[in-house]
Amino acid sequence: MKNLIVKIAAAALLVLAPAIAHAAEGYSTANVNMRAGPSTRYPAVAVIPAGSSVEIRGCLSNVNWCDVEFYGGRGWVSGQYVQAVYQQRRVYVGPEYYRPLGIPMVTFSVGNYWDRYYRHRDFYRERDRWSRGPDYYYRDRDYSDRDYRRREYRDRDYQAREYRDRDRRDDDRREERRREVRRDDDNRSSNFRDLPQFRGGKADTYNRPDPRASPFVCRPGDPSCDN
Repeated sequence: MKNLIVKIAAAALLVLAPAIAHAAEGYSTANVNMRAGPSTRYPAVAVIPAGSSVEIRGCLSNVNWCDVEFYGGRGWVSGQYVQAVYQQRRVYVGPEYYRPLGIPMVTFSVGNYWDRYYRHRDFYRERDRWSRGPDYYYRDRDYSDRDYRRREYRDRDYQAREYRDRDRRDDDRREERRREVRRDDDNRSSNFRDLPQFRGGKADTYNRPDPRASPFVCRPGDPSCDN
C-alpha cells in the first residue's frame, strides 16, 4: 500500500513538473504596457502597474521579450521591465536566467496566439496584416494613408477648380450685366438728345442745352407762347 502511494505521488510530480517548469513568478518594475506581440509596435492590451506580480509563461530566444499572464490576461512584456527572484535576489529576466528560473524558450505566431487570446479585440480583424509583422503592417498602413491623402488632395484640387470655374462664370455674368446696363444707359442718353430742346444750335453741337436758351418749349397753339 505504501509503495502504491509513493508511485502515485511520483506520477503526480511527473505530471505537474512540466506545468511548474513552464511558469515563473515575476514582478513588473514600472508601469508597462502588456502588448499583443513582442514589440512596442504591437497593440497594447493592458497596463501592468509597477510592482505587480506576473506569471512568466515563456520568453523568446532572439529578443528579450516574454509571454506573461496578468490577472487572467495574456500578453508580451520586454524583459527589461520584468524581474524574477534568482538565488534570493531579484534579477531582470534575460536569456541567461531562462533555464535556472524554469522559463521555457518559446516562439510567437500572430495567428495561433491571437486566436487563443484576442478574438474579442478590435485589432483581431486585421490579424492577417499583422501576421506579417508590425513593420509590414505599419508600412502597408502608411501606403494606405498616402493613397488616401493622394485621393483627398485630388478631390480637394477638383473642388478648388470647381470653385474657380464657378467664380469665373459669376464674373462673366456680372460683366455681361454691366455691359447690358451700359447699353441701356447709352440708349437712354441717345433718346434724351433727340428731345426738341436739344436740336440745332450749340445744344446739338455739344450734346447739352444752350444755357442762354429758355428751358421752356412752346407747343403750337399754346397761348403762353404768344409773347
